[in-house]
Amino acid sequence: MKTVLLADAEANSVIPLEFLMKREGWRVLVARDGIEALDTARREHPDLLLMDVVMPGRSGFEVLQALRADEACATTKCLLLSARCGETDVAQGLGLGADAYVAKPFSTRELAERVRQLLS
Repeated sequence: MKTVLLADAEANSVIPLEFLMKREGWRVLVARDGIEALDTARREHPDLLLMDVVMPGRSGFEVLQALRADEACATTKCLLLSARCGETDVAQGLGLGADAYVAKPFSTRELAERVRQLLS
């Protein structure tokens, strides 16, 4: 079974995402800030990190940069979710090694499809 790590400080975002990912049949782990996301990713080696860009502790960009620099986690798929979706933000996320960047608000159907593509 594939594992998805959800990293977002907002419970209003985590709860529906967790439900969606479990409904798709994936094991779901949750981190409430960037520090917890990085620690959990290093410990659990999820197949996909689904992460908000704006988080306390460390931003999604900082977590992504640390994962890509860590040989044990460098191949973890990463999908960034953010209301910050200007060209500069998207370019920065993809430049740091994100596999996908999805703007909030998003269609749950489209997000589930992107996750399926990344995990296939």
